[in-house]
Amino acid sequence: MNERSAPRSETILAVVLRLSGICLLTAIIPAVMPFSWMQEIHRQLGMGELPTEPIVGYLTRSLSGLYALHGALVLFLSLDVRRFLPVIKCFAGLGVVFGVGMVVLDAAVGMPLPWSICEGTSVVLLSLFLLWLSRRVV
Repeated sequence: MNERSAPRSETILAVVLRLSGICLLTAIIPAVMPFSWMQEIHRQLGMGELPTEPIVGYLTRSLSGLYALHGALVLFLSLDVRRFLPVIKCFAGLGVVFGVGMVVLDAAVGMPLPWSICEGTSVVLLSLFLLWLSRRVV
């Protein structure tokens, strides 16, 4: 690695983290959207009627809130990549494991194929990219 690649990798890492964080922060929208909107989205995805039991509302909203919380943390980490590099590497490694787990879970519960391919695979690929970039920052 030459002297120029480390600062460039650091900049790219910060930008990718910021974009990821902003994207994840949008998960706050389903956390507060009307349940009728969730039901319509569920129908549009071809998954039938969304159950109305309280646990469904709780899980959908708390998971969305957790994704948004994750996004806020990722955005914060992007503000000082060098300082938080060990945490970023940890998050990226855990992201690979989480993404693989999501692929398995999606298949096990019968999620639509496009969903299964996009969700876990994108998490794995993004996490591997973050891990690669973070290892280039010295």
